[in-house]
Amino acid sequence: MALSPALFFDRDTLEKIFCICYDKTMKEKMQKILEKFHKYNTEHMANLIFGLSDDITYDALVVAPSYTPYKLKLDAYCTVTLMKEADSVSAYLIEKDGMKIAWVKVGISASNLIDYLSLCAELSFKKMIFVGSVGALNDKFELGDICTPSYSISGVYANTYLKDSLKDFVLFEKVVPDLNFVDCVINSVKYDIKKASIFCTDSIALEYYHLDEIKAFGTDLIEMETSSFYLMADLLEIPSIALLIVSDNSATGTPLVGRTEAQDKKFYESRTNNLSNLILDITKMQLN
Repeated sequence: MALSPALFFDRDTLEKIFCICYDKTMKEKMQKILEKFHKYNTEHMANLIFGLSDDITYDALVVAPSYTPYKLKLDAYCTVTLMKEADSVSAYLIEKDGMKIAWVKVGISASNLIDYLSLCAELSFKKMIFVGSVGALNDKFELGDICTPSYSISGVYANTYLKDSLKDFVLFEKVVPDLNFVDCVINSVKYDIKKASIFCTDSIALEYYHLDEIKAFGTDLIEMETSSFYLMADLLEIPSIALLIVSDNSATGTPLVGRTEAQDKKFYESRTNNLSNLILDITKMQLN
């Protein structure tokens, strides 16, 4: 939907127009999910839980299990405002050069991501960015590499709640993102983003016990949420990309817990430089 030049509208009016536009693009199924949710709960839950306004169209929504803007040092060159903080979730407004980014930190796991992104469906935003860590399953990936899924194999049960019936569960379902938008991002930014296949696990501690079985799927990386993220992105009908930074590698013996000082430095430099700048660059991208 093309909008008329902003010469005729003030910012508040434009935000309301965009809000209407983005609400219309949400899939009917997502609307029904919200209707059922609201039947037993109050309206404006995103505002109550996150402190974020549903009267603003954000340039991007960042959803990040365990990551805050401060962890990526975004406060060094952006204005970061804490909107709400609780034990399991916190939300922030990031502002830079006229851009507004809504940032929601959630707990790890597919179920956490689905629950909180369902609340975010009340908000209006132009793009969605997932930010998280990922473990490598082969020696093609180094600590600090930034990757994005070419597809995700769902080893999580939470996704069955996105089906029409709980009996429709598909074991190890393959979830493919909108690769047109992913490729557009890869070709537009100056930082290297590697496409990789992902296995989504329900347990970090127990993935090692089942590692040989997981590796038999032939995927490159392992994490917990991207299959759910892209299923939600499809329901929301929002251009979306997952950015994953390699934090460990079981094939090369690089641990998640107990890295050397040099390994930690390499990881943190990539996280606070490459990853943070990628988020801003993607937010600035113009959508046709």
